[in-house]
Amino acid sequence: MTIGVGGKKPEEALAELSDMTMAVTPIPIEEFDARLKRAQTLMTEQGLDAIYLNAGTNLYYFTGTKWYASERLVGAILTAKGTLEYVAPHFEVDTLLGFMKVVGKVNGWHEDESPYELVKKTLNRLGITGGKVGIDESSQFFISNGLQQVTSDIEFVCAKAVTAGCRMQKSKAEIALLQIAKDMTLAVHKAAASILRPGISTQEVTEFIHLAHQKVGASGSSFCIVLFGVDSSFPHGVKHPKALEEGEVVLIDTGCLVEGYNSDITRTYVYGKATDRHREIWAIEKEAQAKAFSHAQIGTACGDVDIAARDYIASKGLGPEYQVPGLPHRTGHGIGLDIHEWPYLVKSDRTPLATGMCFSNEPMLVIPNEFGIRLEDHFYMTDNGPKWFTEPSHSIDDPFGYEA
Repeated sequence: MTIGVGGKKPEEALAELSDMTMAVTPIPIEEFDARLKRAQTLMTEQGLDAIYLNAGTNLYYFTGTKWYASERLVGAILTAKGTLEYVAPHFEVDTLLGFMKVVGKVNGWHEDESPYELVKKTLNRLGITGGKVGIDESSQFFISNGLQQVTSDIEFVCAKAVTAGCRMQKSKAEIALLQIAKDMTLAVHKAAASILRPGISTQEVTEFIHLAHQKVGASGSSFCIVLFGVDSSFPHGVKHPKALEEGEVVLIDTGCLVEGYNSDITRTYVYGKATDRHREIWAIEKEAQAKAFSHAQIGTACGDVDIAARDYIASKGLGPEYQVPGLPHRTGHGIGLDIHEWPYLVKSDRTPLATGMCFSNEPMLVIPNEFGIRLEDHFYMTDNGPKWFTEPSHSIDDPFGYEA
């Protein structure tokens, strides 16, 4: 029997968990100010007179203002000179003020008025009547289209060079929050493994994981993918997942939020006794993950990390490239306020690795009609190279290293 898998009742496993957020320190106001200044520098370099930050993670990253994107335009305008003003429905102004961390003037629009005209008038009042203005790349099309319709004097371009340019390299405070989130999810993984039994449904495991993340102090609901047997060969799951049977592969991919920062960890093991085939593919997956990690050095292109993992997999007779049996997707993704963000560990991404960048490392192996193996841990770049947030799975027989 795989060590740490099965043997406990859900209530017993939950009782062993406790709040892990006691050391959480929110991002200080000084850091938000520094982010805005960094954005100004990049705007000047890019020849942008201002950027529009839409409701969502970009608005939160730069201003500390938590607001979800909807069909109503809510956002902020940041000029290259450092002026910050918000735009929101008039009836939401007082609510927005309550969520605001970096203070700025709020420009309100009524329901029968055009928010795009208001953005234009605000830009004009701030001295921007022409030139280039960046639009948050996460903005819905109706926003970018609406802004382009109301003026031909301003060239609207993608603001990604500024937003991603700031967000790609995490601060010590951000890395500390990411570390806590990942520690929490790893504890939840161990608890979830312990409640498995033949016949258990993916829904029951998913519900347990949500409760377990809440028990360790996560805010909001966690995301979760639980797959058994042949279903594990579908990276993001199937429409009708099967219940667990003895001797099957178990793949659980889950994460949570701490102060808006994400965890995202996958563990794959066998309920019962692993076969020689399981062991062979699991060992290749573990080594491919190690190859990606060791190749991640300061100055190396992100894409070369993907190539290192993919070349090793091909050397073992799998693939090549994206063919299956083999690795059908990129090796990893950036992570922060968004669970998937720039840059990416994919061959086409030539961004040089730099201190503070954070990534998943998950060169999943898919064996069609049999099973899939995904070992996903995250690392961040230090001046001296990569450092794991969580130690990789120990072995197929002892995935959590209880007897390591």
